[in-house]
Amino acid sequence: MRLPPYRLVVLCVLYFVQGLPFGFQATALPVYLRAQGASLAALGFVGVLALPWGLKALWAPWVDRFHSPRWGRRRSWVLPMQAGLTLTCAVAALFVTDGALRPLLVLVLVMNFFAATQDIAVDGFAVDHLRPEELGLGNAIQVVGYKLGMLTGGGLLVWASRYIGWPGLFLSMSALCLLALGVTLSFRETSSSRPRDVADSAPDEPALTWPMMRERLGAVLRVPGIGWLLLFIATYKLGETMADVLYKPFLLDSGIPDWRIGQWVGTWGNVASILGSVAGGLLATRMPVLGALGLTAALRVFPLVGRWWLATHGVTDASVIGVTLCEELVGGALTTVMFAFMMSRVDRRIGATHYTLLASLEVWGKAPAAPLAGWLADPVHGLGLGYAFVFLLGAVLSVAFLALLVPIARQQPPTPAPLAPTG
Repeated sequence: MRLPPYRLVVLCVLYFVQGLPFGFQATALPVYLRAQGASLAALGFVGVLALPWGLKALWAPWVDRFHSPRWGRRRSWVLPMQAGLTLTCAVAALFVTDGALRPLLVLVLVMNFFAATQDIAVDGFAVDHLRPEELGLGNAIQVVGYKLGMLTGGGLLVWASRYIGWPGLFLSMSALCLLALGVTLSFRETSSSRPRDVADSAPDEPALTWPMMRERLGAVLRVPGIGWLLLFIATYKLGETMADVLYKPFLLDSGIPDWRIGQWVGTWGNVASILGSVAGGLLATRMPVLGALGLTAALRVFPLVGRWWLATHGVTDASVIGVTLCEELVGGALTTVMFAFMMSRVDRRIGATHYTLLASLEVWGKAPAAPLAGWLADPVHGLGLGYAFVFLLGAVLSVAFLALLVPIARQQPPTPAPLAPTG
């Protein structure tokens, strides 16, 4: 059964808005700071501004625990976060005009806090409202919406800044957040907005208390095979990320101009990634989620081996384009299917908290990949093993990940837990 169209639109809009500030920070902010005279060393710390995304699990229980019955369990958090995003983007337009860097950086940090907190509630909203057969489609919406937001905040609006200036960029972001706020206000979150089989599962369940929250979190961590599950989620992108970190420098060192890398990887690659996300969502609706995960993880190995082949046999335009588009397509599909799998293992009663814990584990699990890859390849400050070795290691680790499918397949998926009423 299809997800009702309006709920689909709401999810897409919410994830789109969350991608705006991160896209600006990851792509546009370094350009702006460099133009303002910031040093390369200072640019290396820009990633700290995304810290709320890595730490959001710390306050996820509050998002699950507290809400207004009038506004709904998830809208109680989404609405103020969207209002905060709208306001901070508008205020940032004032500081970017004056060239005040420190206040601007603080505002970007606050934007990421609002977006990350909204993400907790929106993920909870998805857990609340998606049936098992809708997880593929719902998570395709999640990934595609977020990537489109990143492309808008870090790409389209940066291009438009040539005409509207940096203040116009932030005002445009503010207007988009305000539009999303209107969409959220138009959607009334009640038990009737859930699928019938979910809404009727626990009509009289009491609101969460802290003891109930602690008991359910403890029960989640005591599930048989939880160690395999956590390892599975934490390592699924490790080898791929090691190869990703060095891929653009490798192309540059191979004599490919930076503008062409931006075209092939930044533009065509992002389009392929979005198409892959859609394909992954469709795949997860037509076969068991774990089967779709195994298929996309196996296919992911081939473009990673292709990167090793480029490093050992030389690059041509056709080979680089082929390997790049294949990797982005399969990588996008794998990400969507993994998120659908994670959502299928969530206790709905603490959906926002449980899913946020798994999503944070996914983020931190691949965090060591970048410094490890650089240390292995760097001839001056590391072991000097080169690009080819790291690309091959990334492929080997991705093959090794497939072995984890065996203990995961032996586990029984949790029975969907009843939901607490949302007002």
